[in-house]
Amino acid sequence: MSVLLRQVARYVAQRVASDPEARERVVKAARGVVEEAKRIAKEDDRAYAAGKAFRRALDKLQSNR
Repeated sequence: MSVLLRQVARYVAQRVASDPEARERVVKAARGVVEEAKRIAKEDDRAYAAGKAFRRALDKLQSNR
């Protein structure tokens, strides 16, 4: 399974490296992940905060369909 994941990651990295628009999207997503990680780290109950962050991300993905 890890070989497949590695191949997918390599493919995504190649696509992002070759497309400026994709690079912008990845940078924006990475900044969002960092922001969420900082928010989770500040909370006393990190597991609860991580669950809430996951739910927000899932809701956002489902609303974009």
